Amino acid sequence: MTIEMLAEELINHMIPPLKLTDDVHKAMLWMEELRCNQLPVVDNQKFLGLLTEEVILENNDVEKKVSDMELIASSCMVTSNSHFYDVLKVSSDNDAHLVGVINEAGEYTGVITVQDIVTSFAQSAAVQIPGGIIVLSIKQIDYSLAEISRLVEENNAKILSSSIKIDDQDPNMLKVTLKINRLDLTHVVATLERFGYKLIARFQETKVLEEEKGKIDMLLKYLDI
Repeated sequence: MTIEMLAEELINHMIPPLKLTDDVHKAMLWMEELRCNQLPVVDNQKFLGLLTEEVILENNDVEKKVSDMELIASSCMVTSNSHFYDVLKVSSDNDAHLVGVINEAGEYTGVITVQDIVTSFAQSAAVQIPGGIIVLSIKQIDYSLAEISRLVEENNAKILSSSIKIDDQDPNMLKVTLKINRLDLTHVVATLERFGYKLIARFQETKVLEEEKGKIDMLLKYLDI
């Protein structure tokens, strides 16, 4: 099971957009109140980019207008039906903490914070349900999540979430990380290895759900969410 969260569901309606006619002093007040160092800038319902605290401090003139400031991440936006993975990628590509959201007409509808994505992910079933994690090394040409799922389910288990990453050491290989709804992964691992899958890591959870939730809470506190 994969996590399905769309951009429109993650919009943070507490973060208002700045207008080009707003002064920098207003931007600083909002940043202080919202405890953030970036704000979206919108003109005629078009997302123009982000104004950062760093740029404001460099200019050192709070009487200036937002239109006088250099904006960053003008392409840091997604459509309302984009998956949250796409939101994270756009955020990473633009080195930004905020991602603008536009509708089919290209009009600004809101902004997403990376912190909100982390929070939503932490609250998802795939994270909250206790289980075990395995990491497999698979040739790209041989990768089939359907086949892996079939083998896992033969052991009365389910895949809660999955992710893949190209191996840094060999671009022909994939590292496939699976979270499975079983604390004891012995039989699942034995089955996968019997069918030729190479196990490179295994993490079997032995703590109760409350303790797992506590770790998530600590992560969110660390991120100052």
